[in-house]
Amino acid sequence: MQQKSVTMVDGYVPVIDISSRDSAEGRGALAAAIGKACETSGFFVIVNHGVPQELITRTCKVTNEFFRLPDEEKDLIAHRPGASGFRRSGGKVAQSIDRKTPPDLCETFAAHSTGELSEPERAKLGDYQATWKLANIWPERPAGFKDTWHEYMAALEALSGDLMRLFALALGLDENFYDSKFDRHVSALVANYYYPQHEKPLPGQLRKGAHTDFGSLTVLYQEDNLGGLQVLQGEDDWRDVRAIPGSFVVNVGDLISLWTGGRWVSTMHRVVNPEQGNTSSRLSLPFFYQPNHDARVEPLRPLAAAADDSRFDTVIAGEWVAMKMSKLFATAH
Repeated sequence: MQQKSVTMVDGYVPVIDISSRDSAEGRGALAAAIGKACETSGFFVIVNHGVPQELITRTCKVTNEFFRLPDEEKDLIAHRPGASGFRRSGGKVAQSIDRKTPPDLCETFAAHSTGELSEPERAKLGDYQATWKLANIWPERPAGFKDTWHEYMAALEALSGDLMRLFALALGLDENFYDSKFDRHVSALVANYYYPQHEKPLPGQLRKGAHTDFGSLTVLYQEDNLGGLQVLQGEDDWRDVRAIPGSFVVNVGDLISLWTGGRWVSTMHRVVNPEQGNTSSRLSLPFFYQPNHDARVEPLRPLAAAADDSRFDTVIAGEWVAMKMSKLFATAH
């Protein structure tokens, strides 16, 4: 039987069917399609990914229910020294690329793969401030929140690990090249709750400001039929990324662009406001698959033809991501 094309919809952000990843032939075709997307926009959408829709739906349900609790109840698990949880403000993500904007129009909740470790174990994850060194704190309501998030995070960790192996194939590396760089990964699941906008945003204020992702790989679920994510093409052409039911949006971040010597691109993206008068909320769940905190990220050489050699120094993964995160919530003086 002839294998169908893995790319269902071509374009700047292609849609890729990854159901054939359990065969050597299928993995080769998938790697080629993924590599092309990562060279062009750094973004692609995956379908038939194997994560149960029931789990995705359940995760969205309990997360929406949490954000719709009274503020005083959410504040009980607010982010604070030593613990990572709820934030009433999503920060100013554009500050990570040194752009000044008003605060992003969202609330967030975050949990880390390392957040269940003991305090002494977490203290060893870098000699600097970092979110993955914080303990996870969980809401008591809605029922099943913590267990559902643990189950969802485990599914996304498995999917992301296999995507990294496909990345390695796409780059002509051994399929397991990245395994040892992620065997103690410091990944995070973040919920962005874009609450209803009853007041007109400030000039330049968006649900999520323009930015590139800091780390290696992001796997994003966005609620069906509620768009808003845009990816930059060229200098000023913002392209909508459709919310395809049951799909994940995948993009590479700054570390992978560095790791590939500029062959793959970490592209600017943002979440725009709904049309005035539309007071619906929107939930997105980005899973940030981050390397071991002490992984050395060495650019693949020779560098891409257009790469600026001065921008491609070896970095330590955790130090790079922590530096970017510190800018996100920095307060201007």
